[in-house]
Amino acid sequence: MAHLSSCQYIPSDIHVPGLAAIHAEHLSFSFHENNVQFAVENSSFDIDEGKITAIIGESGSGKSTLLRLIYGLLEPTDGSVRYKGWQVPTRKDKLIPGHDAMKLVSQGFDDLNTYANVWDNVASQLPNTDIKRKQDKTAEILQRLRIDHLAKKRVADISGGEKQRVAICRALINEPEVLLMDEPFNQVDASFRDTLQQDIKDIVKETGLTVILVSHDPTEVLALADNLIVMKSGKILDQNNPHVLYSNPSHPYTAQLLAKSNILQVEQAQNLGITSEKPIAIHQEWISISPSEQSTFFVKDVRFRGFYYEVVVSNNEINLHAIITSQIIPQKQQAVDLTISHWIAFDH
Repeated sequence: MAHLSSCQYIPSDIHVPGLAAIHAEHLSFSFHENNVQFAVENSSFDIDEGKITAIIGESGSGKSTLLRLIYGLLEPTDGSVRYKGWQVPTRKDKLIPGHDAMKLVSQGFDDLNTYANVWDNVASQLPNTDIKRKQDKTAEILQRLRIDHLAKKRVADISGGEKQRVAICRALINEPEVLLMDEPFNQVDASFRDTLQQDIKDIVKETGLTVILVSHDPTEVLALADNLIVMKSGKILDQNNPHVLYSNPSHPYTAQLLAKSNILQVEQAQNLGITSEKPIAIHQEWISISPSEQSTFFVKDVRFRGFYYEVVVSNNEINLHAIITSQIIPQKQQAVDLTISHWIAFDH
């Protein structure tokens, strides 16, 4: 897809060289005229070309609003978003909002014609000027997303996960440079989620496509994303690659979101013999337990999680969650010793 600069929509814009593919600076947005509450507040970030970036956080954290600001559907209250150095035009700049080099797949499949078949939903995105090219490209993208066998089925008659693949096909058939997806795995069964994620990774690798997606469930994107942006209450708290954010988060919220970590205040840490001037995080897998009649800690609860058990231990002052994968499962009320292999101290 040929990229056009936004100067055709914003004549006063001046190109800024040397920026990341998508660059946001002090970006804010409020749905209220008096700006008493911001959905996105003073957020700055960079997104690299040809990478998968996931925006994660609990519901209401501003993830979907940020996605729409990147696309140009919303006009920032303050700050700006630039794509390849040019300011992203918004609804005040374009009759039909949305950046020409980007495509957005929304949560509700609003763009799909539910009473048309899958083939027509996808093929309708191409002009009739070259019928053979239209047929070839439609067949190719349906096969690429593994839904060619659904070509003649009505969209109304297929599953939510299949609708998601149709929506992605519609978005990709015109070869955008950036694909934005809002909760793309919400309606995809767990058994098919890995396959769809691998298909997306393969497309990125083959085409250099830039993908930005929103998810409230970090387990969906840890293995998929090259980079994560963590949001809470409209603010970006953390941003880095998944391994760094999981192993060494800079904010307690990130540790809880990614690892369901135990967050302890200074006094609580001292209860475990840990000296720290700041709050700490102890991931569940960093705690080992062993039977001990002399310990003040005891097993408060044991929860079956499939291939592991989550064990809640307590000394009536603090509760800690640990992961047990051994065949020997502790019993409730059993006294146990704790061995902590690692912990993280936060700067705030």
